[in-house]
Amino acid sequence: MIEYVQKIMLYTMSSWLLQILSLTSVILTTKVVVGCPPRCECAPHIKSVVCHRKRLTEIPEGIPTETKILDLSKNKFKSINAGDLDPYPSLEEVDLSENIISIVETGAFANLFSLRSLSLRANQLKLISTGVFSKLVNLTWLDISENKIVILLDFMFQDLRNLKNLEVGDNDLVYISPKAFSGLVGLESLTLEKCNLTAISSESLSYLRNLNVLRLRHLSITSIDDQNFKKLYNLKELELDNWPLLEDISPKSFQGLNLTSLSITYTNITSVPSPAFRNLGYLMFLNLSYNPLCIIKSGSFKDLINLRELHIVSAMLLIIEPQAFYGMRQIRLLNVSNNSLSTLEESCFHSVNSLETLRIDNNPLSCDCRLLWILQRRKTLNFDDQPPVCASPIEDQGKAVSDFSDSIPLTYFTCQKPRIRNKKHQHKTVLEGQPVSFFCQAAGEPVPVIVWVSPQRRMITNKSVGRATVLPEGTLEIRFAQLQDTGTYICIASNAGGNDTYFASLTVKGYPPDKPLDANRTSYLSQFNDTYNDTQVFLKFTLDLKTILVSTAMGCITFLGVVLFCFLLLFVWSRGRGQHKNNFSVEYSFRKVDGPTTSSGQGGTRKFNMKMI
Repeated sequence: MIEYVQKIMLYTMSSWLLQILSLTSVILTTKVVVGCPPRCECAPHIKSVVCHRKRLTEIPEGIPTETKILDLSKNKFKSINAGDLDPYPSLEEVDLSENIISIVETGAFANLFSLRSLSLRANQLKLISTGVFSKLVNLTWLDISENKIVILLDFMFQDLRNLKNLEVGDNDLVYISPKAFSGLVGLESLTLEKCNLTAISSESLSYLRNLNVLRLRHLSITSIDDQNFKKLYNLKELELDNWPLLEDISPKSFQGLNLTSLSITYTNITSVPSPAFRNLGYLMFLNLSYNPLCIIKSGSFKDLINLRELHIVSAMLLIIEPQAFYGMRQIRLLNVSNNSLSTLEESCFHSVNSLETLRIDNNPLSCDCRLLWILQRRKTLNFDDQPPVCASPIEDQGKAVSDFSDSIPLTYFTCQKPRIRNKKHQHKTVLEGQPVSFFCQAAGEPVPVIVWVSPQRRMITNKSVGRATVLPEGTLEIRFAQLQDTGTYICIASNAGGNDTYFASLTVKGYPPDKPLDANRTSYLSQFNDTYNDTQVFLKFTLDLKTILVSTAMGCITFLGVVLFCFLLLFVWSRGRGQHKNNFSVEYSFRKVDGPTTSSGQGGTRKFNMKMI
């Protein structure tokens, strides 16, 4: 009986205890719910309050004082005043983005010593006063992008010594004060984009001694000065993106940097800035995409011995010259897709053995012997599911390299040796000063390149400057033949399949020495049918006549000046002698002439005296 009573009492006490616990749980739950502002969402376990897109115009009441995460984004806040956030000293993350905030008072965040992340993105801020971020010693991430900020004032980030990431892009910035970044000793990442900056201040950047990543995007800067990045010793990644006015990069632009990653994209540079790469021996990633480069010349990357990735996408590339990638011993990935390349020869590389990934798709490729090395490595090379596709010859047009069978027929990927079409010997004799040309046309696959060699063993190409050049169809043109041009000229047509040669001879005759000068020049002029040449000779004579006239005039003026100066000296000298009478006599004798005597009865020499006092 006693045991039964004890069991009943134990059961009753257990029931009471369960009811008490349930009541306590309800009370606690009610307390948390009461502590969450209306229309907001709270997560007590992470101490978060989210009042996102609630059309709030001020900070709502009821936010728990222990809140660590506060999201007030996409509301109607116009200002953040001093003291508005003081009741919540435990805040670690505050999001005030996408409001219409135009004023942030000094001291608005002064009591938030634990704040680590602050976003003021996409508001109406035009100026942030010095002191707004004071005492935020633990802030590591700050976003003030997409505002209307015009200037960054000196010392505005002074107390943010632990800030790691700063976003300033998409503002109306026209000027960064020299000491604006003072105090940011721990900053690792900085983004400046979509601003009105026309220059980058080296003095302002010099305070960012520990900066690792610098992104400069959508800027109207025309050049990079030699000293822009001179004190960023720890910078590893530099991105210059969308600078449409940038046409030149100084050879010393990156001097002193130890970059591992560099991107120069969407600019107007027309050649690879090889001199600027001279000191970037640690560079591993390089992106030069979306620039009008057209040609990659030999040795353009010779100093980038540690480069592993190179991207030159949509750069209007027509030619990659042999040894263009010389020096890149560790290249792993090459992306030259979306260009106008007809080939990519193995001779462009220092070595293709290190190459793992190749993107050469979307190019009008000629599948001939120059691309045979790609065909042979198609099983080991990674094309990122974008294999090269043949644009020629016609029988292989549209066929991907990966589609060729393992047993490659000998008719695939071959080159046709050049053949000069007409090898009839050309011998021409011209007078000195006349134009002369020699024809040389060749057929082959790929299209042969034609150069000429002069009698002096000088190579003449379509890029040669001076009197001699090679026209696009291979014709050698000499505009003004000279005596030293006499001799044998060699036409060399070459492609990947071999070369062919052809000889032509020229004799240049001078004018006979017995002809008068005027007749010589008249004959010389009559030989020219080209108006340009006639103009040149006519100008030569015009300039000679002018020279004579000018020289004569200058001589007369000088002579008259000397005479006037002498008379002036005589006058001053005579006036300076006081009352003393000075005689100056001139005796002139007429030249004796033969003939009758004069009326005085005297003939021969006559004299008269002139005296000047």
